[in-house]
Amino acid sequence: MLKQYLQFKLSQKLSPQQIQLMKLIQLPTQAFEQRLKQELEENPALESGKERSDDFDDTFDNSTDEYNDNESINSEDINVDEYLSDDEIPSYRTQANNYSSDDEEKNVPYAAGTSFTQYLTNQLNTFRLTDEEREIAEFLVGSVDESGYIRRDLLDIVDDLAFTQNVYTDEATVEKVLHKVHQLDPAGVGARNLQECLSIQLHRKEKNADTELAIEIIDTAFEQFTKKHYKKLLQKFDITEQQLKDAIDEIEHLNPKPGGSYSGNNRIVEHVVPDFSIKIVDGELELTLNGRNAPELHVSAEYNNMLKGYKASKEKSKSQKDAVLFIKQKLDAAKWFIEAIKQRQQTLFVTMSAIMHYQKEYFLTGDERKLKPMILKDIADEIDMDVSTVSRVANSKYVDTPYGTKLIKEFFSESMTNDQGEEVSTREIKKILETVIEEENKKKPLTDEALAKILKEKGYPIARRTVAKYREQLDIPVARLRKKI
Repeated sequence: MLKQYLQFKLSQKLSPQQIQLMKLIQLPTQAFEQRLKQELEENPALESGKERSDDFDDTFDNSTDEYNDNESINSEDINVDEYLSDDEIPSYRTQANNYSSDDEEKNVPYAAGTSFTQYLTNQLNTFRLTDEEREIAEFLVGSVDESGYIRRDLLDIVDDLAFTQNVYTDEATVEKVLHKVHQLDPAGVGARNLQECLSIQLHRKEKNADTELAIEIIDTAFEQFTKKHYKKLLQKFDITEQQLKDAIDEIEHLNPKPGGSYSGNNRIVEHVVPDFSIKIVDGELELTLNGRNAPELHVSAEYNNMLKGYKASKEKSKSQKDAVLFIKQKLDAAKWFIEAIKQRQQTLFVTMSAIMHYQKEYFLTGDERKLKPMILKDIADEIDMDVSTVSRVANSKYVDTPYGTKLIKEFFSESMTNDQGEEVSTREIKKILETVIEEENKKKPLTDEALAKILKEKGYPIARRTVAKYREQLDIPVARLRKKI
């Protein structure tokens, strides 16, 4: 049985141009340059550089919203005079005096090199291995994760070798080959867990009293070591506090993630290019937008001449009419792109300017405790833009400051009320918490409850569970794991 329903739905649709503008705003400098290059390649009516048409005017109809690809355009309706004028030529340059040139940053290097897996595989050539051992070794190397570990059971690897490589072997043989993999650089690679990783590195080191004791601790008392039960370690090995301290110092200088030390890892490292720069000039803040976001663009003079030819011809053939339709579309697209870039620059500059003034005290001092509570809506209301627009700027852009290059979203934080009834940034509380922990007695680290009490005395009444949350966000371990002998 068929039923008919009448349903009303209220929805807001963005035009293709608005969507493209939002995407342009979201792009950081380097990605924007790639997008610009793509547009220049796809639209012959758009050109870069200082040269531009001597006769082209800004008066042509920017009417891309008035039609789409499914609608036919009548060439007779096109008023070519709208595209041609003898008036003074407008500048399509989008540079202004608040953009820096940044010419020296045109070429941005990338980290290059062989992959971590290939680096390890190449080292296998220095070992004398049978064909079977080599296949097993290469499979093991291929199982090493980005941290440098093999986190799979050897029985699973035995099964995979049989199913995928037609290599039929046993667990003992795989373990024998694994010990050869453990001889590869960086030291500790191929370990199955942290204990094995540290042990491999210690056995590689030059032997002395400290390393010998460190090996004993890791191999026979790893659990007591990780839980920092120092009294039990002193009793177990019958040693002095100084001997234990020296052995622990040896262990703390080891690398728990040997894979991360290889610069040619599978990840491509991209250098950060700041989208903005903030400087202090005569005690005042000065904001500039990276000049690479302000290209010089103009409409092609050649396309302008094509329109002139169309206007001058008495008989307009079908091919000429088709050509002028194509030209109109390309000119409209070029005009829109130029305007979109201007809007992008204005949006970026206005948004960052509002953030800079909102956090003026921080940018003048560099003191993170001066960061005011600030959420996206605060800036959106300030500049009368949508929260999503501010988010697009904050989440993907960097600013060069006198205190280093920062991701803009780092300046945003929630607020809480102190005992004076004033709103303070949670970032400020985290900074104070970090300072208190740095200054604590490491022989008797402060518990979360003790930290909450200290913060309350400083005027920040927060609960113990909130202290625990902030401590975890700062990647600081619990008191027991911060204990030092």
